[in-house]
Amino acid sequence: MKTNRFQSIFDAQKANQFAVGNTTYKVRIAKLNALQHAIEVDYKQAIRDAIYADFKKPFLETDLTEIYPILGEIKHVKSELKEWLKHQKVQTPLALLGSSSWYKYEPKGVCLIISPWNFPLNLTFGPLVSAIAAGNTVVLKPSELTPHTSKVMGEIIAKLFPENEITLVQGEVEVSTALLELPFNHIFFTGSPQVGKIVMKAASKHLTSVTLELGGKSPTIIDETANLKAAATRIAWGKFVNNGQTCIAPDYVLIDERVKEEFLEAFKTVVSLYYGADASQSKSYSRVVNDKHFKRLQGHIENAKQHQATIELGGQVQDSENYIAPTVISNLAEEASLLEEEIFGPILPIKTYTNIEEAINYINSKEKPLALYIYSKNKKQIQFIIDHTRAGSTCINTNVLQYSNHNLPFGGSNNSGLGKAHGIFGFQEFSNMRSVLKQHTKSGIEFLFPPYTSLKQKLVDFTLKWF
Repeated sequence: MKTNRFQSIFDAQKANQFAVGNTTYKVRIAKLNALQHAIEVDYKQAIRDAIYADFKKPFLETDLTEIYPILGEIKHVKSELKEWLKHQKVQTPLALLGSSSWYKYEPKGVCLIISPWNFPLNLTFGPLVSAIAAGNTVVLKPSELTPHTSKVMGEIIAKLFPENEITLVQGEVEVSTALLELPFNHIFFTGSPQVGKIVMKAASKHLTSVTLELGGKSPTIIDETANLKAAATRIAWGKFVNNGQTCIAPDYVLIDERVKEEFLEAFKTVVSLYYGADASQSKSYSRVVNDKHFKRLQGHIENAKQHQATIELGGQVQDSENYIAPTVISNLAEEASLLEEEIFGPILPIKTYTNIEEAINYINSKEKPLALYIYSKNKKQIQFIIDHTRAGSTCINTNVLQYSNHNLPFGGSNNSGLGKAHGIFGFQEFSNMRSVLKQHTKSGIEFLFPPYTSLKQKLVDFTLKWF
C-alpha cells in the first residue's frame, strides 16, 4: 500500500513539475519567505522542543546549528536568485557568426531528499531551500531516529505546500527503499558512505543524478608552531558540539609529538570551562541520539582499553542517559576501531608524528576526508599540507566553520561525497544547465555545406590555421 501511495505522490509531482518549474523568481521567493517565517516565528520553539526531545540538544545549540544556518541559507538565496535565473550569456566563436548563445538553469524535475538524524532540521531544509529556488517538486524523507523533529517538519511542509509540490513522508528503511525504486530526476542524500553506495546503485537504474553528502574520518593536524590554546578552544567546540555527531567534526588529531602534552593540558582546561567538572550535569552538553549509537561508541572505548590505549580525558558513560563524557584517547594501536571507523561521537583520538611528511602519508593512506583541518603559523607548511592532500574542504586555524559560509561549496570527494551544497552550488545541483543557440542571420558555416569543393577545403584549411 505504501508503494502505491509513493507512486501516486510521484505521479502527481511529475504532472505538476512544469507548473512549478515555470514559476518566476518572485513566486519562489514568496515560498522561501513562507518557509523562513515558519522556522523563525511560527515553529521556532516547537523545533527547539522537538530536537531536545530527540537528543537533549540545548536550545542555544539548536539555534546556532539548526535554525540559524537555514535562515542564513534562505536569506542568501533570496538575495541572489534573480541573477541566477537570468540567461547566462556566453561568447560566440567566429565560425558561428550570426548567432548568439546562452545557457539557463532549468529545474531537474521531481527530486528526492533523504536526510539524516544528526542535524535533522538543517540537513532536511537546507537542500530543500536549493530545490525550491531551482523550481523543483520534492519528496522529503527525514530520519526515523529523530521522530519528534520529523513530526514538526512534516507539519510545516503540510501547512505551506500542496502534496503535488512538496511533501514529507516518514518511516524506516523500507520507506527509503520503496522511494528509491521510483525514477526521480535527482536524489540528494546525506548519510554514511555505506548507504550512499546503496543510493547511488538504486539511482543508476534510472540514470538519476545524485548529490551524496557523506562523511569519513576528518583529520586535524597540529604542528609545532600552532597556537595551542586557540587550537584547544576551537577543536573542543568543533568536536563536542552536537555531542560529536557532526560529519565535519574533527575525527582525530595528528599532532607533533613535541607539543602533545602542552596541547592536552590546554584541551582539558577548555573542556572543563565548557562543560564543568562533570559534563553529565551540564546544560550545554547534548546526548548520543539512541541506545544503538551509544553502545557503538561505548564499544570503541572498550576496544581502545583492550589495546592498552591511554584515556587522557573522560571515558565515563551512563547508559540510562545515552551519555558519554567528552573523551580524549592517545597511544592507540593501529588496529584500534577508533582509527578505522568514522567516530560520530564525543571521542577524540590523538596520534603523534615526528615530521609533517609522516602525518601527510597517514592521511593519504585513508579515503579522502570530507574535511581536513590545519593548525599552524607556518605558511609554507600550511600550503605544503594543502598541496599534498585531498579533501572536500579545509579550515586553517579553525574547524567546522566552513559549513557556515554560503559562498563556499560544501561537499566531499569520492568516498566522502559527490556534488556540492549551499548557495549557488546547491542551486546548481538541483538544476540542469540547458544550453541554447539562436541563429539570427546566415552563418559562415553554411558556406561550407555540401557539395565540398577545393575552394571550401581552402577555407577550412585557413580556418584551422588561423582561428
